Amino acid sequence: MVAPNLVNAEHLTKSYGTRILIDDVSLGLGAGEVVGVVGRNGDGKSTLLGMLTGVVEPDSGRVTRTGGISLGSLTQVEHLVEGQTVRDVALASAPDHVWNSDGRNRAVVAHFLAGIDLDAPVTELSGGERRRTGLVGLMTAHHDLLVLDEPTNHLDVEAVDWLAKHLVELQNRGTAMLIVSHDRWFLDAVCTKTWEVHDAVVDAYEGGYAAYVLARAERARQTAANEARRQNLIRKELAWLRRGAPARTSKPKFRIEVANELIADVPEPRDKFQLAQFSSARLGKEVIDLKNVSVTVGAQRVLLHDLTWSIGPGDRIGLVGVNGAGKSTLLRLMSRELSPTSGIVRHGKTLRLAHLSQHVDELDDTEQVLASVNQLREETRLATGRTASTTNLLEEFGFRGNKLVTRIGELSGGERRRLQLLRLLIAEPNVLLLDEPTNDLDIDTLTVLEDYLDTWPGTLIVASHDRYFLERVCDVQYALRGDGSCVLLPGGMDQYLTERQAAVAPAPAPHPQTGQVSEQARLRTARKQAARLESQLEKLSIEIKRVHAAMVEQASDYIALATLQEELTGLEARCAELEEAWLTAAEIAQG
Repeated sequence: MVAPNLVNAEHLTKSYGTRILIDDVSLGLGAGEVVGVVGRNGDGKSTLLGMLTGVVEPDSGRVTRTGGISLGSLTQVEHLVEGQTVRDVALASAPDHVWNSDGRNRAVVAHFLAGIDLDAPVTELSGGERRRTGLVGLMTAHHDLLVLDEPTNHLDVEAVDWLAKHLVELQNRGTAMLIVSHDRWFLDAVCTKTWEVHDAVVDAYEGGYAAYVLARAERARQTAANEARRQNLIRKELAWLRRGAPARTSKPKFRIEVANELIADVPEPRDKFQLAQFSSARLGKEVIDLKNVSVTVGAQRVLLHDLTWSIGPGDRIGLVGVNGAGKSTLLRLMSRELSPTSGIVRHGKTLRLAHLSQHVDELDDTEQVLASVNQLREETRLATGRTASTTNLLEEFGFRGNKLVTRIGELSGGERRRLQLLRLLIAEPNVLLLDEPTNDLDIDTLTVLEDYLDTWPGTLIVASHDRYFLERVCDVQYALRGDGSCVLLPGGMDQYLTERQAAVAPAPAPHPQTGQVSEQARLRTARKQAARLESQLEKLSIEIKRVHAAMVEQASDYIALATLQEELTGLEARCAELEEAWLTAAEIAQG
């Protein structure tokens, strides 16, 4: 018997003025389902979540929620109450002996609130600390449904990794979730379904972000879509997924083979050799040299110590590190906005540098969008050699129609960030320093930016907590460890997270109890069963291919086709049963 949905939406419609954001949408969310909600900024994601949670009233249609369900929400707008402490928000004012009695609560507090005074006023916390406090409050309240709007904002790579693992544990215990996020790695690691909100409708896809990209590409191919630009972006996304996106590693072999067949002819996103030649021609041999550079903040805090680093033409470098490790400081040193405590920073003679900071206050709020860009340059020649008007580039970055004559002061945070990026790119720099470029950007805009950077011939240095973006646009990663050092990560983000976990002193291992031994035996049994079922599914996949081939050969024999169709139906039903069993075993095997 199928359990009823926690939330059901029937024929929802919502408009603001003359614009229809949601039109006749019906969908549902069941226990244990984790849905990633994607779409451009302003296309209705937050409106949809608001209607599902009861915060926004639909113009027509209805939303029903199972009686008695507990719902928790994390919004982008913080509602701080004067006088509230971290303990009030994160632990419902519970004293230490109460929340400490729950092992799951202890783990959440230890990972997210380490070093934060539980009795400190929330109004005195930083943005990242407030975000962590709100997340702890949701995760310790044991809700049936969590609605998370950009939960990874202000979190570093390490915190995002831990949050993803914890949410998967909650999902395994039956907690349902709706997640709006531009962090594609996070969506891939957590979500079981994806809802794409666009053109007032919602398209549903099975799986996380990687599966969504594959399914969207296949759907576009089947309908022979003529949107060449959109298709090109999807193909580049697929090329990146083929190179080893994390979510693909846990999928069974028979599924990976299907994906590989789909993307076998997709080229690499970047021609690295050609870009290196372009970059050397534009920049020469010297770009940025740091020699024995040190930066000390206050009396004792050392952000960088005796750093010597020569950055060459065409280098594409990602910077990672916990908040406060010195990533923004290093970028400001490279741009000469900040002088080192000691050491020298040199620039090449032909260097034209553009620095995207985390702030957007350099924009003139009184100017219109198009006029602001036209002041920089009426036309720009792209790396491909084609000439594009500023209007075309603005359209690619989501500025169309009335948005072109909108005052900058009336733009949303995401729109201001897009405009800030565009103003930098249109000036044709040959060195780009990007500090958290993905902040406030939706996934479609991120793919446009990635596409632009794929053909951009210059030196690129990116500081970001967005793991997907870093691995997508950069060739190497460096870590700022917080002890003054900046080191190469040959193993990329996986190496960084492993080193960070090893740096934390492990808790004393308890003596194994009978229940723990039984749990280990259960996991071993589940792993063996998953491997056995996967082998059966591979054999079944071969049988299904054989029947398909036979049906092609017998296309004119209707009696033979009927027999083959009956055989195919039986095989597919058996395949569905085995897949369900494999998924159950795989979930148990993951612990």
